[in-house]
Amino acid sequence: NAEALAFPDKSFDGYTIAFGIRNVTHIDRALSEAYRVLKPGGHFLCLEFSQVDVPLMDKVYDAYSFTVVPAIGKVVTGDGHPYRYLVESIRTFPKQDDFKAMIEDAGFSNVSYRNLTGGVVAIHSGWRV
Repeated sequence: NAEALAFPDKSFDGYTIAFGIRNVTHIDRALSEAYRVLKPGGHFLCLEFSQVDVPLMDKVYDAYSFTVVPAIGKVVTGDGHPYRYLVESIRTFPKQDDFKAMIEDAGFSNVSYRNLTGGVVAIHSGWRV
């Protein structure tokens, strides 16, 4: 449970999560737990789907996400619904600057992010000082 990690304070040098924090019920609690278990100087890294920031590419990506992804999911698994959920969860996840602020609110310093593929995904980084 990312909201209540079963580790002592200041246990780890690094904390990484990829394509998971979007599915946590209380993201602020998960970020606080990440901060708690990191040693001073520890590094937090999060890879997550994000908001496309390239004009026109955002429209193409939306069309692809809401039509092609569920259709492929239905062909492969017989059910397109989980793939619609995937796309909707991506769209409701905080935008890059908003998520950056959440990481800072959890206590992290030197917080930054880097967009990949025009913002389809972003790598968020923060340090416990």
